[in-house]
Amino acid sequence: MLQLRPNCECCDRDLPPDSPDARICTFECTFCAECAADRFGGVCPNCGGELVRRPVRPAAALARWPASVERVRKAHAGCA
Repeated sequence: MLQLRPNCECCDRDLPPDSPDARICTFECTFCAECAADRFGGVCPNCGGELVRRPVRPAAALARWPASVERVRKAHAGCA
């Protein structure tokens, strides 16, 4: 199950579970659409995988399996 992280690990922008602007790779690294496109060209700086739109978890499932509240930040060269 996806962790649904609450923020962009580059700019720390809030990314609520229903955000259409969240991008993830297969390792669940999470970025906002702007950082994913403008800073990383759609490629995850952690693993080199493709960054794609994160699916939205339906409200009923979100109530049972809530999104993560742990904020993840990593120092990437493009995030200065």
